[in-house]
Amino acid sequence: MRKITANAYMTLDGRGEFPKYPGSDRPSPEINALFRYMWYDRFDDVTTVVMGRRSFLGHQRVWSEKARKPGEEKWLLDYRRYLDRVEKICLSHRLKSTDWENARILHGDLARILAKLRREKGGNIMVEGGPAVVRECLRRNLADDYWFFVMPVVYGKGPRYWGSMDAQTTLKLIETKPGEDREILLHYEALR
Repeated sequence: MRKITANAYMTLDGRGEFPKYPGSDRPSPEINALFRYMWYDRFDDVTTVVMGRRSFLGHQRVWSEKARKPGEEKWLLDYRRYLDRVEKICLSHRLKSTDWENARILHGDLARILAKLRREKGGNIMVEGGPAVVRECLRRNLADDYWFFVMPVVYGKGPRYWGSMDAQTTLKLIETKPGEDREILLHYEALR
């Protein structure tokens, strides 16, 4: 059965934003180790990426191969090509069509959508959907594991990952990995 991993990119105060901090905007001719681990090392394993509408449109605008900038590093082109070829699921009630290749739009109950995807053929599934989608995965225990990329910033604005929960959710820490610029990756397994 396909494994579901939910990724969260957050500030220390649980905001789903990407603020600048020392080193975060440093151009690099080579991929940094944490990005490699979170994405590149999973290119062969993850065949479906699930995103909310805003995340989907933002990824298409910034990370599709059509958005490539002249002279950018090869590792960025590899990432763009991966996102273009992987199956992308956009969760949206409003969006009716997309021109991003290998993408489809689904709406309805998240648990049913993920259960349906899990039954389809393919590799593992990554939920890359933004705060509301990841929070719903946590609230309803829908993912098998969670990767929290925590940036060393208290930001104070932007969408929140943490909100009302019906009950406690307990996770088991699998690993931690520090980043070059004081970020940290926390990898947790869901306890069921």
